[in-house]
Amino acid sequence: MRIIRAAKVLTGRPGEAIEDGEVLVDGTKIVSVGPRGSAGEAGDVLDLPGHTVLPGMVDAHVHLGFDDKVDPVTRRSSESDHHLLLRMAENARKLVSAGVTTARDLGGRGFLDVVLRDAIEEGLAVGPHLVVATRPITITGGHCWYMGGEADDEPAIRRVARENLRAGADCLKVMASGGLMTPGAPPSWTPQYTTGQLRVVVEEAATRGKHVAAHAHAHDSIRSSVEAGVTTIEHCSFFTPSGHQYDARLADLVAASGTYVCPTVHGVISRIAEVHGQQMLDAWLAGVAAMRDAGIRVIAGTDAGFAVGDIPNPTDGYVGGLETFASVGYGNAEIIEMATIRAADACGVGEVTGSLDPGKRADLIAVAGDPLERISDLRNLALVLVSGRSVGQGTVDTVTTSVG
Repeated sequence: MRIIRAAKVLTGRPGEAIEDGEVLVDGTKIVSVGPRGSAGEAGDVLDLPGHTVLPGMVDAHVHLGFDDKVDPVTRRSSESDHHLLLRMAENARKLVSAGVTTARDLGGRGFLDVVLRDAIEEGLAVGPHLVVATRPITITGGHCWYMGGEADDEPAIRRVARENLRAGADCLKVMASGGLMTPGAPPSWTPQYTTGQLRVVVEEAATRGKHVAAHAHAHDSIRSSVEAGVTTIEHCSFFTPSGHQYDARLADLVAASGTYVCPTVHGVISRIAEVHGQQMLDAWLAGVAAMRDAGIRVIAGTDAGFAVGDIPNPTDGYVGGLETFASVGYGNAEIIEMATIRAADACGVGEVTGSLDPGKRADLIAVAGDPLERISDLRNLALVLVSGRSVGQGTVDTVTTSVG
């Protein structure tokens, strides 16, 4: 048994904070959460005055198999699976070093994400718990075709979905629209699948009790994703040939459906302004702010691993994305909810993590300061537990920059 005491304990539920609180951990599980003294006695007590304990954070959208130096299409033929798996393990280590204890990897090749997920659970690698989608389902030559999930009609979609699930996928990822990262693929504002085809993905996932994440930039793709019943919409950028054009009526549809949205907000916004211009950045951030006002269930996720227009998005830059949310009007308590309990629910793991509750996994962090006052205090990590195991890696460096 171990008691962790701090000046404040945040459970992850909206507005719930315990002053001078403590968490009792037994092995991999949380036993109790309450004020100082509520846990009774334990042989191991960690007292952290001036600190805040809260649930480990969740990055709902990462790609551990990418970095900011090597083009993913080129690497498909130039980097072996063995080498790529080592890169992914290093990226996972850097992700957990930022206080992320659960991450959803939404696209990788060769089912390597399944291998890494299982290795972390077995204690053979250091990283967060992973929820993995394996190969994204996309049209022939479509966005991220090089990951191996090409499918053009309903029978092919069912085949790829079933192969992914058989291989151990925790969820399915579908490219409802084109994207920016694949040369020769349809652009972001172009749909790749119809509502009916997206519904096939949802049906196949449902047969195994899994959820679907839909990459959707285009207006029509956002609408189709909602109508098909996906669990999360990724990006949801309302993109057109002339840039971001937020659609309030479509946003209201998303909000009314209860669909989660991961706008993949990261912390490298200054580079967006430099590369793409301030106008594009302002339009994107205005849309992110408007989603909150519309009542959409926004969750935190960074798209870490991708680099667009020479803009590296490092795996260990997670808190920068939360700071970007704060910069456009999201409150700190709301941001913490988006990064913990709400993101965990969206990723299908809310029953086991995302909040500090008895019986849940002991996935928690401690930071110096108070993130309810300053969201940047989440950078001041003093403790990271993944299923009760201390995995803090902040002082460890390697010869490769990886994506961090």
